[in-house]
Amino acid sequence: MDTGATGAADGLGGAEHRASFGADELGECTETSGAQVAVRVLRHRWRVASLATGWRFPSDWSLPEVDEVCASVLAGEDAAIADSLAKLGRARATAGAGLPETLTDLAALHAVLADPGAESEPATIDPDGTPSVRLTTTALAWADAAMEPVRDAGVLDPLTGLVSLAYLRQRLDEVYRGADRAGHWVDNRYTLLVVSLDPGARSGWSRMASMVLVADVLRAVFDGGETRCALGPSTVGVLADREDGLAARAVLVRRLVNERACADPALHAERQPRTSLVRLPATYERAIELLGRLAR
Repeated sequence: MDTGATGAADGLGGAEHRASFGADELGECTETSGAQVAVRVLRHRWRVASLATGWRFPSDWSLPEVDEVCASVLAGEDAAIADSLAKLGRARATAGAGLPETLTDLAALHAVLADPGAESEPATIDPDGTPSVRLTTTALAWADAAMEPVRDAGVLDPLTGLVSLAYLRQRLDEVYRGADRAGHWVDNRYTLLVVSLDPGARSGWSRMASMVLVADVLRAVFDGGETRCALGPSTVGVLADREDGLAARAVLVRRLVNERACADPALHAERQPRTSLVRLPATYERAIELLGRLAR
């Protein structure tokens, strides 16, 4: 290996990392430029860190977009980094990787970059330590690609996959008009289950991952004709029939959310979401005011 290539590799992990590569991964070093070696070394360290922190299927990790991210990060060009992260976010979603897994993978890259001379990869990472611009770029691209097969403009929330607040307003308009025609009170037939994240909790990755987790639980518990909705940046809800088993299902939602959050090392320290059954007002206009308060 020439001196330039050795320097590039040493700066990203030292001889220990170079020794761990076979010919199939690094290729013939004499025919590979220093920049290409640096990309491959960074990719290797990133992969090791990502697998160590929870990437579930090692064979699915490598994508062409990974090399683009490595090259742009090493070049240090902000515009190129943003473009490559957006491509990676879309590619991860298309390949079936979830948002929490995708953002944890990004945090693994950030941890590697934060300590380029480390002799071993970080055993744990701090997802909230990822630069917010990079996190947001990746998350938005992932959400955009994930929703493409089912997107109907204005209907679905791209992060959770639940219907949007605008859709719930329209649904409530139908419910209240139907109740007026039938001559009964809306709150005799419907109620709103609301799940709210702690407003004082950390923002960024933890909040987004928690929202995705809660949305998954709502889909599992309310799998009938209920309207499951993203009410705001940290609040989701379900417009459900008022029935004898509703309180029990609300308790089940709380239990499942707590269990799944405790099983995730990145989320178990967060305060658990608050679950409540909210009575619908007598009129549609007041119901819209209620949604406005819940969405904050």
